[in-house]
Amino acid sequence: MMKNVDVDVVVVGAGFSGLYLLYRLREAGFSTRVFERGGDVGGTWYWNRYPGARCDVESLQYSYSFDEQLQQDWHWPEKFSAQPDILAYANHVADRFNLKKDIEFNIEVKASRFDENLKAWKITTNTGEEIDAQYFIMATGCISTTQIPNIKGLSDYVGNTFHTGDWPHEEVDFSGQSIAVIGTGSSGIQSIPVLAKQAKKLTVFQRTPNYSIPSQNEPMTKKYERSWKDVYSERRKEMRYSAHGSLKDLNDVPALSVDEDQRQELYTKRWAIGGTGFLGSFNDLLTNADANYTAAEYVRQQIKRVVKDKETAEILCPRSYPIGTKRICIDTGYFETYNRENVKLVDISKKPIQRLVADGIIVDDQLYAFDSIIFATGFDAMTGSIFNVDIKGRGGLALKEKWNAGPKTYLGLMSASFPNLFMITGPGSPSVKSNMIMSIEQHVDLVIETLLSMRRKGLSVVEPELEAENKWVDHVQEVANKTLFPQANSWYMGANIPGKPRLFMPYIGGVGAYREICEEIVANNYRGFKFEKSKQAIAAE
Repeated sequence: MMKNVDVDVVVVGAGFSGLYLLYRLREAGFSTRVFERGGDVGGTWYWNRYPGARCDVESLQYSYSFDEQLQQDWHWPEKFSAQPDILAYANHVADRFNLKKDIEFNIEVKASRFDENLKAWKITTNTGEEIDAQYFIMATGCISTTQIPNIKGLSDYVGNTFHTGDWPHEEVDFSGQSIAVIGTGSSGIQSIPVLAKQAKKLTVFQRTPNYSIPSQNEPMTKKYERSWKDVYSERRKEMRYSAHGSLKDLNDVPALSVDEDQRQELYTKRWAIGGTGFLGSFNDLLTNADANYTAAEYVRQQIKRVVKDKETAEILCPRSYPIGTKRICIDTGYFETYNRENVKLVDISKKPIQRLVADGIIVDDQLYAFDSIIFATGFDAMTGSIFNVDIKGRGGLALKEKWNAGPKTYLGLMSASFPNLFMITGPGSPSVKSNMIMSIEQHVDLVIETLLSMRRKGLSVVEPELEAENKWVDHVQEVANKTLFPQANSWYMGANIPGKPRLFMPYIGGVGAYREICEEIVANNYRGFKFEKSKQAIAAE
């Protein structure tokens, strides 16, 4: 350890990134302090406790691969596990490897400044403590900063308000209540069917309809579990070099190369299987607008088949963007919920919410009265949780200022002028366009190997070269622009936050391709990074 710092590494966040970082850092002999604003481990799965919350990646894939015995021992109860089971898994991992003793809960890191003389980060918490650390690692997650739209009269409403991403830890009973859900993204689509069964009356306020595929979730069978666990290491290796970091049945055929009947037959099969694999029906659904239309139209027809009221069905049909260019949702009985007598849909695409008043919501001069309002309005994704910390690099440059026109990173891992600052699954990496835990493991392993290499070579500072960073930023946009993704006003583009720059933030080039790029950069003596020697190494020369 450098003698002029308090600790080698400070990590912000104790979700899946923070836990694996702590495990690897401790194993490598780096002194580490981990700060977590929540009361326990779990990150996203600690905060997102809303009814119906579950992962849209199969649990046997959305789990750590770094420890074979952990993989074999843990049993998932369902194919797509619910939030309580994922949180239980995070706690099991933390307990199994005795990680909690090195995590400081209910503490927020408020600011971090790079001291150019010390060549280290000065980090301040909400308790007023200041820590000097050689390395500063943001493991804050991509979708962990909740956002509520700036609706007029928000403070005038006197009923109960909730956000799906910051749900109470005790159970909420909506029985006998008239409730509103604002938003039909992933959390709205997951929670609405559950809430509809509880509430006396449920009104959904929808601005933009979403494409959603039935999950066809089912209890985990011993046979299916064994089909993975018997060959886990081989499957994991394949996942690491796959397009999405997960194994899906991808049909390597263009949609328009087969006739209409064949297309319909395949879409119907995929719909019956369920899950995001629907987008793997053909190989050009996200690059060819005409091909995409065939898949989008199939989903619209399914919505019209399920939803009995024609007007409601039409409002629920997405038409303003290609399927898959916003996060594809998977659901359990979502569209069927609109056939319930206690459920009403209000279209706010043309006539938005005017204001909130003491007893409810006004739209088109009509009052809708509610006991509770639930905001399923999403997150300030990719950058929001990073900006929660006031980060200043060389010359006092604020990261928020540098990223004023959009995030600029090298590999989504580091940003020029911010030495020794690492971001796990940051903007410019596959992150949210991948199986997050696969991408987390890859990024953490890359960071740890970099720190070990620096320690061996007597290096104390690492930073991206500006030219390499600029080329990577251009490459991320270039790859995105070859797809249909930029056509949607999605949170991938920052479009859900007023004033946020519009550019595609994740790297869409593929998890495997990204991993190979990183491996090639490391093999070429960390091409695009520059290093400085430690004072001790210079003195020894």
